Amino acid sequence: MSEPLRICLIASSRFPVAEPFAGGLEAHTHELATELTRRGHEVTMFAGPGSDETLNTRILQAAPFRASEAARGDVNAWPEAWMSEHHAYLELMLELAATGARDFDIVHNNSLHHLPIAMAKSVDVPMITTLHTPPIPWLESAMTFAAPDSVFAAVSVATSRAWSASVASSVVYNGVDTERWAQGAGGGDAVWFGRLVPEKGAHLAIRAALASGIPIDLAGPIGDRTYFDTEVRPLLGPTARYLGHLSHRELVPLVGAASVAVVTPRWDEPYGLVAAEAMSCGTPVAAFARGALGELLNDTVGRLARPDDVFDLARATSEARELDRADVRHHAVRFCSLSTMTDAYESLYRGMVGSAVAA
Repeated sequence: MSEPLRICLIASSRFPVAEPFAGGLEAHTHELATELTRRGHEVTMFAGPGSDETLNTRILQAAPFRASEAARGDVNAWPEAWMSEHHAYLELMLELAATGARDFDIVHNNSLHHLPIAMAKSVDVPMITTLHTPPIPWLESAMTFAAPDSVFAAVSVATSRAWSASVASSVVYNGVDTERWAQGAGGGDAVWFGRLVPEKGAHLAIRAALASGIPIDLAGPIGDRTYFDTEVRPLLGPTARYLGHLSHRELVPLVGAASVAVVTPRWDEPYGLVAAEAMSCGTPVAAFARGALGELLNDTVGRLARPDDVFDLARATSEARELDRADVRHHAVRFCSLSTMTDAYESLYRGMVGSAVAA
């Protein structure tokens, strides 16, 4: 058996890595830290306030920044919350530059912040960054300063291709805990779960469910109150219920009892963690054909619809709910499991550590 590694896992400072999760990035980070620890690695997770302390967590939190009166007079000044987050990552990277080689064998940057990439040259520890989004200006500009030996992993082929003009990346699909997301009996209403923000398109899921005559339950944090009040709330009623922000313990039986999960991204979804979680429960998926969802789904586990087309999504929803749940579950265990994902990351870690020792 290989020696355990000392892993620095850099997470988001904006939302806690704890249940109920604010989004897929936080859930993914929690699952990865948990599985790496279970396998015997020494994981130190740097994450935002309120994160799960059982995961050997160190809080990414700089002192609140309050600009001077003179600085606040600059109409182009960045928001103080942005500056505070910037300082939190700056403090971490300066600490890693000073002591990282003593404390860690590998740094896994699982955040969306630019500083870990831009300052990787100052840290004498191999660094891997997971690309969770299409190119965004701050991350893309940071690639100019990335250490030559930095390694990048994209969460899908679609995401890897989107980044190909800036950086080469291997593909490591996100994984879910298929034991936790256990197969359910199905046969119930449709389900939609995720952050209630415009780009997730929950209102289109409701409209499609209504058009197909299938009741639908929704769950997740309200990330945009105006969107929820103007686009989602007016559609709620006896056949479309909002159940609140649920923990995984509450979500699993809900998703497992559903006859179909509706996934409605209004942007090029880099992966689609909710689709993997639903399939792990044996629940087939009806989704807009955006981003990586075409990589996750095939005709045995779901149906794709034209983006933003409510009536085509209604067709996909009706068809998907007839699929065999055992086939859906089998696909998830083989393709979307936490074990498969962690195996891939461990392989990348070992190769990077070995290369660093050889150098």
